[in-house]
Amino acid sequence: MNPLNHVAIIMDGNGRWGLRHKNSRNAGHKAGLNAVEKIIKETIKHKIKFLTLYAFSTENWKRPKKEINYLFNLLENFLINRIEELHKKNIKFKVIGIKKFSPKLNKLLTLSEKKTFQNTKLQINLALNYGSKSELIDAFKHLQKNKNKITEKNLIKYFHTKNIPDPDFLIRTGNTKRLSNFLLWQLAYSEIFFEKKLWPDFDEKDYNKIIKKYKNIKRNFGNI
Repeated sequence: MNPLNHVAIIMDGNGRWGLRHKNSRNAGHKAGLNAVEKIIKETIKHKIKFLTLYAFSTENWKRPKKEINYLFNLLENFLINRIEELHKKNIKFKVIGIKKFSPKLNKLLTLSEKKTFQNTKLQINLALNYGSKSELIDAFKHLQKNKNKITEKNLIKYFHTKNIPDPDFLIRTGNTKRLSNFLLWQLAYSEIFFEKKLWPDFDEKDYNKIIKKYKNIKRNFGNI
């Protein structure tokens, strides 16, 4: 059976779920947060060490301002009300992406990272204002600035995901089959599972089904 250390998820379909069930995209984002909590619990049960969640891309700034504000308010409330619980459960919280938000949210994100820094049971990487293309460009700029030799080892030192193993598999919900500028380098040899269900409908049973399937896949990594 394949070892499982890192799961990455593109949580797609919140807005469509909200419009379908509540006539509100924001209602879908709130429901999506409930799905996140279920998957975190299940990830801990499986003793998986890293969970990376694509929450807000560099392209998502194109969305309506009211929706963006609602998303960030949801995140602020989550950090205020739940980070202590995550800390007690020995969960580490890390942001991957560029912190260019409101002073309040930036402060909450930084405090949450500092508070949970030494925790070891599970590391949750929240991809916020993240774009893989800009990550790669910035990494190459750092190489050039520091006059480093262009090698894979040197390049990944400047990634947001440095010191984090590449994902073993990616899940994308929402019946959409693309990577959307997410971990393009890191997903090079990851298994990819596209799910028809919208993110708020994705549950523990769906997650366990994918984990079981992954563990039984023959992974060659270029070999026969």
